[in-house]
Amino acid sequence: MSAGGAAVPPPPNPAVSFPAPRVTLPAGPDILRTYSGAFVCLEILFGGLVWILVASSNIPLPLLQGWVMFVSVTAFFFSLLFLGVFLSRMVTQIDANWNFLDFAYHFTVFVFYFGAFLLEAAATSLHDLHCNTTMTVQPLLSDNQYNINVAATIFAFVTTACYGCSLALALRRWRP
Repeated sequence: MSAGGAAVPPPPNPAVSFPAPRVTLPAGPDILRTYSGAFVCLEILFGGLVWILVASSNIPLPLLQGWVMFVSVTAFFFSLLFLGVFLSRMVTQIDANWNFLDFAYHFTVFVFYFGAFLLEAAATSLHDLHCNTTMTVQPLLSDNQYNINVAATIFAFVTTACYGCSLALALRRWRP
């Protein structure tokens, strides 16, 4: 009892009272009906193609294309994780500003993927460069490697554009 005679309620249990997560995207399969969900699916699809195409070219320029492989594989798995968190409705369980995390993730991946796209385009542009190996001069990239690298460059650009669109949508949600 307090001095006035009224009972003081006990403080709330901090383990039970969580603030609500800040997210404006729907959780569960409904995420796939939004533009953001569609772009994440396209990022996974085209990013996987970049990964497969660069790997199938036998990576003739490991310094340049190694970075492209790292970015495409890492972004592929993190995009799968991002989509999985929304599909499994874990966003409603984890206290975080998901709008900001969405923006920060897509900004980071957009910057890295843009760099990977430029490196893949640079590697492809070296097709006509001739190198001297054991007294024979041959092109740096075979015609097959060149064609595969052209396709990888195109899909890297498309994937970068998808991440850019996701970034714009995330910015709109984060800063209305």
